[in-house]
Amino acid sequence: MIPNIKTLKNTSSNSFFLIAGPCVIEGEQMAMEIAEKVCAITENLNIPYLFKGSYRKANRSRIDSFTGIGDEKALKILAKVRETFNIPVVTDIHSAIEAQMAAEYVDVLQIPAFLCRQTDILEAAAKTGKVVNIKKGQFLSPEAMHFAVDKIRDNHNDNVMLTDRGITFGYQDLIVDYRGIPVMQKNNCPVILDITHSLQQPNQTAGVTGGRPDLIETIARAGIAVGVDGLFIETHPSPALAKSDGANMLKLDLLETMLQKLSILREAVNSL
Repeated sequence: MIPNIKTLKNTSSNSFFLIAGPCVIEGEQMAMEIAEKVCAITENLNIPYLFKGSYRKANRSRIDSFTGIGDEKALKILAKVRETFNIPVVTDIHSAIEAQMAAEYVDVLQIPAFLCRQTDILEAAAKTGKVVNIKKGQFLSPEAMHFAVDKIRDNHNDNVMLTDRGITFGYQDLIVDYRGIPVMQKNNCPVILDITHSLQQPNQTAGVTGGRPDLIETIARAGIAVGVDGLFIETHPSPALAKSDGANMLKLDLLETMLQKLSILREAVNSL
């Protein structure tokens, strides 16, 4: 169920696509609940939807942080979401040897921001033939991302997307430079704005990443206004109880109203 990249590259249409789901798969019931609700919302608004969930979190601040329920168990849940709702699913990989394993269960392999320059991971992901979504490192310029795109295409895979997730500002904050969106779109691939991770406040002294979820709609509106192709939003029924990244997640009940507003805004932008 590989998504059609040309369809997703749709800044001239009246819509945008959405990648949304929990930070990490915590269990089957939670994943199915989120997928069912987001599917209903996006179908009503005619927004193409890809479900996202990490089968394991390898990048954690503290050694006692939650990392997952087990690789195979989580990947099977992702596959069940895919089959039940007939939607593409997205998950992160953290090493080259994980690419083929994850590719058996999902449609899009996501390269975490800190790993976006790792040639062996990019090449392994490309060789699966799956869509590869590369998150821009917080330390890289938008112009530099064409090298990552080239690594995918040089391995005979044109199914590549780029995601902006903010730029490091000092040690404990991120900012979004919206100039980077049209710059990365020059690579002729869909460009996504990761709303929730752009609002993280990393490197807190307690070892737990903070966030500004109150600004999620602000960042999303700006992204739509400048013509981003897709939005990436981590969402959870109860962010305060989420086992990873709850501090910057969108409460699931707030998603529908926000997407309604963003759809209206995209129509207005396209009419200019």
